[in-house]
Amino acid sequence: MFDLKINSGTKKIFYKNLSLAVKFLIDDGSLKKNVLNIERIFNCRLTELQKNNFISKEVDEIRIAKPSGKPDEIILKKIKLNDQFDVDVFRNYLSSLVERISKEQIKFLHITIPSFSIFKQYFEDEEYFYQTFIEGIFFGNYSFDKYKTEKKSRKKLEVFFYAENEKKVKNAINTANTLMNAVYFVRDLQNEPSNQLTPDLLAKRISSEAKIAGIKCTVFDEKEIAKRNMGGLIAVGKGSINKPKFIVLEYKPVVKTGKIKKSKLKKVVLVGKGMTFDSGGISLKPSKSMGEMKNDMAGASVVAGTLIAAAKNKLPVHLFGIIPAAENMPSGEAFKPGDIIKTASGKTIEVDDTDAEGRVILADALDYASKLKPNQIIDLATLTGAVVVALGDFVAGLFSKSDELAEKLYKSGMRTFDRVWRLPLWDDYHKLNESSVADVKNLGGRWGGAISAAKFLENFVDKKIPWAHLDIAGPSIHNDSRHYTKKYMTGFGVRLLFDYLKNNS
Repeated sequence: MFDLKINSGTKKIFYKNLSLAVKFLIDDGSLKKNVLNIERIFNCRLTELQKNNFISKEVDEIRIAKPSGKPDEIILKKIKLNDQFDVDVFRNYLSSLVERISKEQIKFLHITIPSFSIFKQYFEDEEYFYQTFIEGIFFGNYSFDKYKTEKKSRKKLEVFFYAENEKKVKNAINTANTLMNAVYFVRDLQNEPSNQLTPDLLAKRISSEAKIAGIKCTVFDEKEIAKRNMGGLIAVGKGSINKPKFIVLEYKPVVKTGKIKKSKLKKVVLVGKGMTFDSGGISLKPSKSMGEMKNDMAGASVVAGTLIAAAKNKLPVHLFGIIPAAENMPSGEAFKPGDIIKTASGKTIEVDDTDAEGRVILADALDYASKLKPNQIIDLATLTGAVVVALGDFVAGLFSKSDELAEKLYKSGMRTFDRVWRLPLWDDYHKLNESSVADVKNLGGRWGGAISAAKFLENFVDKKIPWAHLDIAGPSIHNDSRHYTKKYMTGFGVRLLFDYLKNNS
């Protein structure tokens, strides 16, 4: 794609050769008048066909060539403020635009952001309104081609954003730049083939990136994991020649005297499932789409990416990232249905199905997180297919007994369009995981599968700590809901958690 440079434009616009300008027009009954204004502003003439097309209901975009240049071409994009409008419109549109022009020789892209006052009912914050445009450029420019032998050289594209508040545009560019680079890191990890991302390699990649961001990273090897009695992680990982790792990240902001006391810093632990590949183990998965199980470490990557974004944006919150990493493979040493496992908490698990392995490794991770005595714990996992059946592939399941935590995560989801939907966590569901031979069983049966998985995890969280579980099995994998989610693993959750932490720290 492009070698991007993103700028805040000044009030006086200078168009160089090979420029494309994008102008958004609101479809409010004044299109004909606004098109005439466009002709005046850009000193150009639209044909009658172009005018009629754009004013019609069927066409929402036209592209106009300007032989005299400055700019060389103009795109007019129609925006309808109807019940189909959502806060992702500009992000989604610009992501598709960047991909569409990637084969062209455009060097300068000029985007005029419409007045925030028109969109106040949809966006709470002007700066974040601007940020959605910038994120769209980043999303459209993402690709994963490192294993292609023939690589196209990256062309340079300089993007200019023009808006009413130049300072807020600059702030939005700075935030989006660090945030979306963290999303890129997460997507790169998720799209890696599992032979290039074993638990050890995942730990090394995360450790390297964490060091650059000033984040402390500690990695427990197999001996340390055993020493800490993490029986869940040991059991799941022992079937593979690539042995498990347990990754602990810590970001603690530098506190300036007089601004905030260290004791006042909110402590939040993020926990991410890190199955670098899940074959299902002895309970082997069907071969169709098994290759997508390279993404079973999506929760882990999102946790790492969120801490990196938080550190680079200097969020005033004390964060831990806890990542149990393993491969689930069938072998003579693999754990089996009927096994009973003792976890770090001392609680025992009856293995009903080795393909329900993610919750088993999270049992040790959530116990570790609880012992850190944080203000909150949030875990993310590609945990169940059942949540996709319930909600579709574009939204994550949210489980929590804390109404406050659930509501704030929901709001951040709607704001960022990394959307979550709350499902029940009633104690009636505990019986689904009951075992006659152990404290709990690792599979709750066919009905309410996403809920019984969440209830399983609840057994390993300190009841005094507000906790939320996000089942991201659907939206972390490429899907057709948005243009920028169609081709690659999505990085879902980084923008959600970053927004939540930024607005609630």
